[in-house]
Amino acid sequence: MTIRWGEITDDHLSNLENALKLYDQTFPIEVRESHEVFMQGLHYAKSSFPNNFHFLVGFEKDELVSFATAHYLAEVNSGFIVYLVTNPSMRRMGVGEKTLAELESLLNEDAILAGNDSLKTIILETETEEMVHSEAEKADCIKRKRFYERNGYKQYREIAYVQPPLHDVAGSVPLNLFLKDFQKGEQTQVEIKGIIRAMYQEKYYEVNRIEKKVLKHCFIKMGMDFIL
Repeated sequence: MTIRWGEITDDHLSNLENALKLYDQTFPIEVRESHEVFMQGLHYAKSSFPNNFHFLVGFEKDELVSFATAHYLAEVNSGFIVYLVTNPSMRRMGVGEKTLAELESLLNEDAILAGNDSLKTIILETETEEMVHSEAEKADCIKRKRFYERNGYKQYREIAYVQPPLHDVAGSVPLNLFLKDFQKGEQTQVEIKGIIRAMYQEKYYEVNRIEKKVLKHCFIKMGMDFIL
């Protein structure tokens, strides 16, 4: 299979509708953001250099087979993968691995443009098994965990990580945190906390526009000092 890659940007939105339709079909409401947040990310990317936001789409002929979104966090030279979605008709065909590899390449290019030799780390969130509502969702949760482990990501358990509420009526959401290091040596907890702060700053404060008092509550739950 030959995948044709492209990026949705603030100036090129032609594939956005199909990508968001696949997004709505894939994620439960607890971790699903409004479509406006994607637009805010695209707007922010135009003026945030050396930080960046990617909305990657993959096509096989004219069919959308996958998409992924991620932020490059220049302050900590790390990527933050927000979503990675494969068209259900293309699963078990290696599309997820190819999409992840392409996204990692884009984030590494960001790191070089920011003046680094290479990207240091990629971090991402996944749902916990406690969040699922059915055996099918539990199976999908386990598959996602194994997918990231197979691609070099390790679950970080030293911090009881929570995602800020994506909806006004919801509280913070306990999630698993996965990391992949691209440079030699494991990072300290202080460094991981620095990455989490950068995630919160760029993604949840600047793009999602969540109030600082809400984010502060999340920091307290994680046992972290509130610095934004």
